[in-house]
Amino acid sequence: MYPSVTRWKTLLRTTSLSVLAAVAVVGVGAGPASATDGNVAWTVRTASNGYGEARSSYSYNVNPGGAVEDAMVVANRGPAPLTLAVYAADGFTTKAGQLDLLTRDRKSVAVGAWVKAKAGSVVVQPGKTAQVPFTISVPDNATPGDYVGGILTTLTQADKVEGINVDRRLGIRIKLRVGGELKPNLAIEGLHVTYDGTSNPFGRGDATVTYTIHNVGNAALSGQQAVSVSGPFGVLRVRAGDIAAPPELLPGESWDVTVPVRDVAPAVRLAATATVTPLLTDASGSTTSLKPVQVTAHGWALPWMLLLVLVVLIAVVVGAYLYRRRSRARRTAREDARVRDAVAQALGGREPQTS
Repeated sequence: MYPSVTRWKTLLRTTSLSVLAAVAVVGVGAGPASATDGNVAWTVRTASNGYGEARSSYSYNVNPGGAVEDAMVVANRGPAPLTLAVYAADGFTTKAGQLDLLTRDRKSVAVGAWVKAKAGSVVVQPGKTAQVPFTISVPDNATPGDYVGGILTTLTQADKVEGINVDRRLGIRIKLRVGGELKPNLAIEGLHVTYDGTSNPFGRGDATVTYTIHNVGNAALSGQQAVSVSGPFGVLRVRAGDIAAPPELLPGESWDVTVPVRDVAPAVRLAATATVTPLLTDASGSTTSLKPVQVTAHGWALPWMLLLVLVVLIAVVVGAYLYRRRSRARRTAREDARVRDAVAQALGGREPQTS
């Protein structure tokens, strides 16, 4: 069984009268990467050499100014000779969290610029294989850290029915670590918490915590996440459920995160805490947990329904007090009037004298 590799298939935008948008698709196969369309079919895999056998991708540690040589094996599974273009490109993480490569019309500045295939194309006879040697030359002034790209084979075919050119790409990932001081570091940016209460004045609502994970170091990193929400002084703390790990972010890349936290008490002033533990993977595939990064932000969670009930109760109490006070004043006034009338009658209708 061949090693699993990353495969790319892309529809390129044309400039003819018939124009269709291009969409890149990335997937991971269980065997060698393959592209099949009618009578055209080919696969790619890593060559077996001093770097290893049955490798899933290319991975190297190279110092600035250094170089490595390797090869890709291309197999023609179709019935006719196949001519494929060969090129390299820088990698990036898509919004879906998948690795993709720049298309040929976009300029590469790292791996895609440092990788040079021995030839710009390869011809493979039916049922045969061909090796594509390539060299990676790292510049003397290359910044230490991780870089990701890939080497690809591509076949451009005209689709007369659709009026477009179809560029079918098939390639293998290249992960390169340039020697020097490694500074792996993730940052949590833009932490924010909002609260959505309930109509039950004594019930609990839900909080939503959002933030951005930013790879501010020079190493590719993933991470483990944890989020909690509490009231003042850490009381009534609630922890979020399991949070999916972000994809492995390349240096400079960011990943937006939204975490729902259920059953949060409306404690007036909430404190949301996000913790990310960076995960660093070395060339052997071993993963090391680094020092966690933690950030706290605050937001309001006012118990509006409870406050409304309290306001209504206070209004009822105040209204009852004022009503009783007015009633007592009226009763006092009526009693005073009766006393005056009784005194007046006792004096024979004369007004009482005052000294």
